Amino acid sequence: MFPLFVCALFTLGYLIFPPPPVDILVVGMDSRGSEGAVARTDSIMVINIDGGRRKVSVLSIPRGLFVDVPNYGSPMINTVNFIGEVDKPGTGMALLSQTIEQNFGIEIDHYIRMQFAGFSDVINAVGGVEINVEKVIEDYAYPTADGGTISIRFDPGLQWMDGDRALIYARTRHGDDDYRRAERQQQVVSAFVRRSINPLTWGGILLALNRSVESDLNFWDIATTATMALMSGGRFNQLVIDPDYNKKKKKGPRPNYDLIAPFITENFD
Repeated sequence: MFPLFVCALFTLGYLIFPPPPVDILVVGMDSRGSEGAVARTDSIMVINIDGGRRKVSVLSIPRGLFVDVPNYGSPMINTVNFIGEVDKPGTGMALLSQTIEQNFGIEIDHYIRMQFAGFSDVINAVGGVEINVEKVIEDYAYPTADGGTISIRFDPGLQWMDGDRALIYARTRHGDDDYRRAERQQQVVSAFVRRSINPLTWGGILLALNRSVESDLNFWDIATTATMALMSGGRFNQLVIDPDYNKKKKKGPRPNYDLIAPFITENFD
C-alpha cells in the first residue's frame, strides 16, 4: 500500500511540476571470459523519458555505424567503449556518451552497461515481459555461454518471456539482420519500462543493477524515471537507424543527419 501511495504522490507532483526530460544510454556488452568492461558494445540505444510531454522515446544506433569520436578519429561506434577502456580504464561509457552527444546532439544524463546475464536479471526483476512476436523466428545456431550453439524458435503471437527467453529474443539475428534485432530490443525495453511502472519492482530493479549491471542510476533515479514513464500512458516513439537513415561511404555507413535530425528534435530536445 505504501509504495502505491508514494507512486501516486510522485505522479501528482509531476503533473503539477513536470521534471526535465532524462536521456539514458543503454548498452549491451559483447564481452567474453575476463574481458569485463574492456569489450565492444553489442547493442546501443538511447532512451528519453519525458514526464512533461508524457512520452518515452527510443533511438537504436547500429553497431556497424561509423561516427566521429573525440580525439580518436572515425571508428565504428561499437568500438568506442573498448577504445576508451583500453586508453583510460573506466572512461569507456564517458567516451561513448561524448560521441553520441557530438554526433547526434543528445546529452546523456545516465547510463546502463550490462552483460548478457545482467540483461536477464533486470528483466526478471520486473517479473518478465509480455512481447508480441510478429513472425516466426528460428535460429539453428544460437550461441550459448559455454561456446556451443542451440536451436531456438519463436512462434507469432503475444507471449510472456522471462529474462533468459527475452535475452534470446533480443539477441538472435539469424534469419534477418542487426536492424530487425534492434527493433526487437526496442520491444523488450518498451515492455520493461511498462512493467517498471509498478513501484513494487523498484527495489528488485536496483538490486539487479547493483548485482550484475554497471549504472549510475540510484533508487531515487529509478523511482523518478519509472514515475515519469507512468505518465507516458504507454506511448513509445521509436527509431532504428537502419540503411534508410545512413549515408553509404567507402569506409562504411555513416549517419544521415538530415534524416535523423527531425526525430531527435521532436523526441530528445
